[in-house]
Amino acid sequence: MARRANSPWSKTYKEGLPTTAVNDHVNIDQNVNATITTGVIDSLTGLWKGITVSDDFFTLDPVQEAIPNGATVTVPQGAGNEIDMTDYCDLFIALKGSEAGNHAIIAVQGGNDYYANLTPPDGGATLRVAGGPSGGSAGTFNDGLNDSAESLTADVWNIFNIQERLSNQKTLNFKITNNTGSEEATLQFAYLRVA
Repeated sequence: MARRANSPWSKTYKEGLPTTAVNDHVNIDQNVNATITTGVIDSLTGLWKGITVSDDFFTLDPVQEAIPNGATVTVPQGAGNEIDMTDYCDLFIALKGSEAGNHAIIAVQGGNDYYANLTPPDGGATLRVAGGPSGGSAGTFNDGLNDSAESLTADVWNIFNIQERLSNQKTLNFKITNNTGSEEATLQFAYLRVA
């Protein structure tokens, strides 16, 4: 759709004439075009960074077999399998165990070798956060998540929503302790991040 208007530099305006001259209109195109933002260029590094979107599916960790009562496992399993929460706000975790009963769930510092450009980090230490959604005051560090007795139902996925407390943690693991009283239990872990 084009809109017509007098151009302020036309002859009639220059001469101070109040009438509109013939053919002194400027066509101004007014079109609406859709755009999609897929990222930004970092002004300091010049590198492109895409927009973070929520995970569509849970990331499944392999089943851990024969966990004795009182024993602790770290999930996700293996070096380099930490959860990267950079630019993510919330986190769903899911546990599927063969035995009903209590499990301790503690959020711990991941990164046994590196944390960004720092080496070595205190990998496996209870994650400590201050202020904001952690529930503490700005000047006090609190455990990011330290649930000593969460009861699970056997043989189904028990899904938990962790809102904001662990947001933007660069490397994150969980220590899960079998407190069911069972001599040997299996456990599978899964997670889904929400931007």
